[in-house]
Amino acid sequence: MTKRKSMQVRDVQGLSKRTAIGGLIGCVAFNGCLSMCVGQELSKANEPRTVTRLFWQDTSDQSLQCGDMVRMGTEWTIKKHAVSGLAKLDAGKQSMVQMAAANGVVFAGIHDNDNGNLQSGWIAVNAGVTEEEHGNHSHWHFDKEPSVLASQLDNNQGNPAHIYEYQGEIFVANDKKNGFTVLSPSTLLRSRSSASSRFVSAGGGHITLAAVDKKVCYATWADRDGDNKGRVDVVGLSGSESKSGYTVHLPSGGLHGATANSGKVFFAPSDGVFWVQADVALGRKPKEVEINHLSLGEDATTGKPLRTGAFENHNQYVLFTTGSADTSTLCLIDAKSAKPTLVKLSIPIESGLALTMPKCVSTGPSGKDYAFLFSDRRGSELAESVYIVDLDPNKDGNYFDAKVAKCIPVGTSKIEGHGGHHEVCFVPGHRLAVITNPGDGSIWAISLTDLEVQVKVQVSGEPTRIVAVGG
Repeated sequence: MTKRKSMQVRDVQGLSKRTAIGGLIGCVAFNGCLSMCVGQELSKANEPRTVTRLFWQDTSDQSLQCGDMVRMGTEWTIKKHAVSGLAKLDAGKQSMVQMAAANGVVFAGIHDNDNGNLQSGWIAVNAGVTEEEHGNHSHWHFDKEPSVLASQLDNNQGNPAHIYEYQGEIFVANDKKNGFTVLSPSTLLRSRSSASSRFVSAGGGHITLAAVDKKVCYATWADRDGDNKGRVDVVGLSGSESKSGYTVHLPSGGLHGATANSGKVFFAPSDGVFWVQADVALGRKPKEVEINHLSLGEDATTGKPLRTGAFENHNQYVLFTTGSADTSTLCLIDAKSAKPTLVKLSIPIESGLALTMPKCVSTGPSGKDYAFLFSDRRGSELAESVYIVDLDPNKDGNYFDAKVAKCIPVGTSKIEGHGGHHEVCFVPGHRLAVITNPGDGSIWAISLTDLEVQVKVQVSGEPTRIVAVGG
């Protein structure tokens, strides 16, 4: 008996079709059917497909840009969209600061150069992207134009610098008003009005915030000395009005970072890291709060304590960077641990470069956990890179074996003040990382499967902070 053989046909996009020559499965005329099937696959592969919708800040004119990243076969483009209702900023007097996205709404803070006396505040943009759920996956639709939902720009917004997303809510730090604004994306989508925002008096100076379970928020004061040195205000968030809380004082000041993870709250003072147990019920008195300290060591040159300035959460871990040049280090804290300790990964870089705050992702295809960090210029002309750290090489849920998986040369940054850094965002579905290069006006896509650069697209201006909606 002659064995029936099978034949595999693979098109240029790597799509395969198997058919049994002797089986005549579903086809009377095999050649014609096969040609038609392959032709259909080729046709679909060469149709334009929107990968994601991107929003990025252009520091050249302090504008918010929007574009769909579109792929057709091996060709990639970014199709620009105007954001309707978006006010034009005075680039000489105003600047965009941090961004966050939740529930299809993109938020950006606006800073002015006169302590908030000109026009500062925030804007909220409906991304125009809708999600259609299909069991274990979603289909994304990009058929609506982006538009401003609501904004609050005036001389009474306290010059925001930091914006956070916690449990789907947005927190805007109103520095000069000694408080913060809480925004609900779902409420804004219904009301399209800034009247739905809520101001809370807590924190002072250059405020950082850590909110827990929509119940309590820890707001820091930036003072290095004086009565407000190390001050943290603890306030309730439940109900229409915030519940009065209490104030604690950490042993050192200069607070410039806060976050919450696994029932603990972490702070970045001028010396190491402090943490406390989250008091969601506001049941403690200040003297009952146990303050724990994690030392980061000392700077070998100055002898001063090492510090950090910002945190990133990923699963049960809190991540941040510290040190400089050959002592540059990625630090990780297991927040679930009863007694958290530091895990350190040395990432030495040249003097004249500095590591940015890590941004983390759990990938879709490979099930990996990665942290992305850039080595941005600090008054030098050195080449810059993105370091991709495999946080859990053996996939046991423990990040103690974290290691650098890849270092990729990138374009240039263009740092002025707090802006002009490289930034990264991750496309929903977690198959792509998208990075910006402000100095050469390009946006790149990096595969999270093989960590290779997929495409480099030139855009106008100086793209920096970026978020992706849908994909």
